[in-house]
Amino acid sequence: MSRLPYLSRDQLGPEGQALWDSIVASRGSNSVDELGHLAGPFNPYVHAPDVGQHLDPLGAVVRFGTSVERRLAEIAIVTVAAHWKAEYEWAAHSRMARELGVPDAVIDAIGRGEDPPLPAGAERSVYEVARQLTQTGQVSQDAYDAAQQVLGDTGMVQLVGICGYYTLVSFILNAFTVPPPPGTQPPWES
Repeated sequence: MSRLPYLSRDQLGPEGQALWDSIVASRGSNSVDELGHLAGPFNPYVHAPDVGQHLDPLGAVVRFGTSVERRLAEIAIVTVAAHWKAEYEWAAHSRMARELGVPDAVIDAIGRGEDPPLPAGAERSVYEVARQLTQTGQVSQDAYDAAQQVLGDTGMVQLVGICGYYTLVSFILNAFTVPPPPGTQPPWES
């Protein structure tokens, strides 16, 4: 049960309604649950539209507007979600990672907090950066160099931004106990 009441569009002021409309327009019907409320982090966003109006477009940029390949970005996102045990984020992004071709064994291992069966290369280097950032707030020189070789300087800034944004989303989901979509179960014990 979420700590914040679910708001309907008509309960919001003009700023909240504009944000609601923007979220639904950019994310489609997946952003609205079966009761007509915004799902995931979006209900908290409309509780504070002065903040949410900046977070929603940032999310669109880090998911779709970077040079980091979406499959690689999803590896980073599920790594962040699993570390923070953000159930909604995990459910949404583990599904997306699978759809983008990330093997089940990799996703499942990340969800359990185990080292995933990734060979050296782009996937391993992105995972290592995301893992190290979430666990220590730092990135070793070896991990940085490996990822920078694949992503370049711009891609490294974008990857760190992806990890930071989804850490923020994890905090929002966890602080307000936003439940995962119905019928989903995280791979860790709650």
